[in-house]
Amino acid sequence: MQEKSMEGIQRADVPMPTGEEALKRLMDGSKRYAASSFKHPDQSAERRVELKHGQHPFAVVLGCSDSRVPPEVLFDQGLGDIFTVRVAGNVLDDIVLASIEYAGLHLSVPLVMVLGHSNCGAVDATIQGQELEGHLPALTSVIQPVLDEVEESEGDFADNVIRKNALMVAEQIREKADGFNALIASGQLIVVAAYYDMDTGVVEILE
Repeated sequence: MQEKSMEGIQRADVPMPTGEEALKRLMDGSKRYAASSFKHPDQSAERRVELKHGQHPFAVVLGCSDSRVPPEVLFDQGLGDIFTVRVAGNVLDDIVLASIEYAGLHLSVPLVMVLGHSNCGAVDATIQGQELEGHLPALTSVIQPVLDEVEESEGDFADNVIRKNALMVAEQIREKADGFNALIASGQLIVVAAYYDMDTGVVEILE
């Protein structure tokens, strides 16, 4: 966040896309990544200098801290393209929500994506229910309610928890983020949940 006034600066020659256009841009990049056909956009020295004057990301991605799931790589994007918020288990608290609100309210980002992923260690730790050290219980306690939600669901239990967790966090953002209800109602913002499969490299929209 470089803007001292907390106001986003957008290039005059690049209009902000709609939420649907932003989602397509992400998913097109995801397809390139899965096919190992990268463009590596917006990674030049010129782009770096341009961004000194302000940021204008087209999407927020709330993802997991897992080193195997960096959004800029998974969606084949570059500097200044994605406002990335990462926390283990892609869970939500007030600090995470504040970061997302900043992008939505001050940078006018039209898309928020909550990205869960296969083989999530935070979910596995919650399912195992073992006694954990330090502050880790604070993380698993947030995911614990999701286990009850999918208890009767068919299929792989851990996978179901990962998907449901992403869906629930997306819904929490819609309900709790300041001003987002009005933005969503006016069509200025969409919030979606997604799932990244480590085996295939494919990102799937969950809603």
